[in-house]
Amino acid sequence: SAANLIYCANFDEVFHATAAGTAQYGVVGMENSTEGVVARSLDLFLRSPVHVVGEVSLLVRHNLLRQSNSLQDIDVVLAHPQALAQCQQWLSQHAPQLKRQAVSSNAEAARLAASDPSLAAIAGDPAQLAYGLQVVAEQVQDDAHNRTRFVLIGTYECQPTGNDLTSLVFSVDNQPGAVYRLLEPLARHGVSMNRFESRPARKGTWEYHFYIDISGHSSDAKVVKALEELKETAAFYKKLGSYPHSA
Repeated sequence: SAANLIYCANFDEVFHATAAGTAQYGVVGMENSTEGVVARSLDLFLRSPVHVVGEVSLLVRHNLLRQSNSLQDIDVVLAHPQALAQCQQWLSQHAPQLKRQAVSSNAEAARLAASDPSLAAIAGDPAQLAYGLQVVAEQVQDDAHNRTRFVLIGTYECQPTGNDLTSLVFSVDNQPGAVYRLLEPLARHGVSMNRFESRPARKGTWEYHFYIDISGHSSDAKVVKALEELKETAAFYKKLGSYPHSA
């Protein structure tokens, strides 16, 4: 509550502001329990010098907001693309006539809806209060248990706490068994893998980067041994950070 907040138009600006020292920390979405990974965040980690220094998993409740509490005379519903995707079933059932338009954030959607009676926004309670909007419908997310995992980014590395995660990104040569050989040291040294994602390497050659989260800090003895072997096999390797596990 004591933090000085800097609002950024997109995740690119969050990474840039944190790397440049304009902000001490940045907060970006990493994955959602309904829609999966936030691809832009993963892509930005590849070329940014920042580290993951923390995480938090939040139960996300979306409301449909506008100047009045009626569905009548709404032309367009605005939200971040992830929020629109998380509410598509509700929108198709209750407001199929509405045009859906993606904007940079749910807060921006609420700001726009506050100035135009033909617009509605998908956003949470803080945005409703900040822009003086009315609730047309509560909890319009398709999954009642909808959660989003956010990560905190910074330019320093965290010390071990005894309950940590380490996030990595790597690629392998396109050979039979390459991914197995890369991950095998984790199992052999007793390091648990919590998440595994792939993203195109954007080289136009059907190559991929793999993102994983493993239990433990990169300075833990068994993690050190596993990662030393993993790096020998990887064609590309980058540690995104070791940080306290929120669970």
